[in-house]
Amino acid sequence: MDNGNLSLHFTHYEGVSFFIPFLGSDEFVSTDALAKRLHYVQSCLLQTGQEKLIKKSKEILSTMSLKIGLLVIASLLYPIVLMSFKQMTDWIHNYARNLKEKTEDLKRERQLAEDLLHQMLPKSVAKQLRKCQKVEAENYDQVTIFFSDIVGFTSIAASCTPLQVVEMLNNLYVCFDSRIESYDVYKVETIGDAYMVVSGLPERNGTKHADEIAKMSLDLVAAVRQVVIPHMPMGKLQLRAGIHTGPCVAGVVGYKMPRYCLFGDTVNTASRMESTSLPQKIHISSATYDALLTDDAYEIELRGDIEVKVTAFL
Repeated sequence: MDNGNLSLHFTHYEGVSFFIPFLGSDEFVSTDALAKRLHYVQSCLLQTGQEKLIKKSKEILSTMSLKIGLLVIASLLYPIVLMSFKQMTDWIHNYARNLKEKTEDLKRERQLAEDLLHQMLPKSVAKQLRKCQKVEAENYDQVTIFFSDIVGFTSIAASCTPLQVVEMLNNLYVCFDSRIESYDVYKVETIGDAYMVVSGLPERNGTKHADEIAKMSLDLVAAVRQVVIPHMPMGKLQLRAGIHTGPCVAGVVGYKMPRYCLFGDTVNTASRMESTSLPQKIHISSATYDALLTDDAYEIELRGDIEVKVTAFL
């Protein structure tokens, strides 16, 4: 199209250029001239076509190279990503399993701690202490308190080693602790061979406290005969028990190892009932006697006048 001689032989039809070797119906171009012009056109088309083909080939090659590069990179990264994903999935799964196990262990440990705390303190008191609340002392109009000790404990302890004393008392108190769970009572404390239990606090139970302590006392007096003395297989333990009914005050004492203690003359009187009792007997006060008469379910024998030491408070 840039050649002046050849441009005369081009025509356009619908935007497409056509080469016409005839200038007209009468004029004929020589064969050599036509061949040269055709050859020139061929060279132009070849050069133009080559340039476009080369350009297009480079574009295709570049695109294919990019796709192949991306495919190679993806092929190399896919196993790594897959392994990393699998490792991460396994790690998350293991972490979740370990977290679940740790949570269950924590729940068990917390439950054990709560059970131990409830054995040392009443549940209502322990709940207030866990919330860092101050536990106020509370007055109870009527409760029944039980005291007991082992008859001849001093002579028994003198005939054995300290480890044997501990083993004997542990056997005794394990037996007692398992028995009192059947009754509506609360174990206050043990001091040496003394065992103290109360009913009617911290949860009030109306007029049932005397009956609950009476039934428990009969059970413990019978159970003590089954406790074996490790260093004296043929020996038998004997229990001396005392019960008194009356008002008292209960509250938590101390910050380090807080204790739930009872205060009042009822505690002292119950202790005196125990100290003046007889082996395998339950010594009850007149107040407890009156409380038990309502059920008329017990055989109670009048003991007579007993001198009891009374402690006076100012």
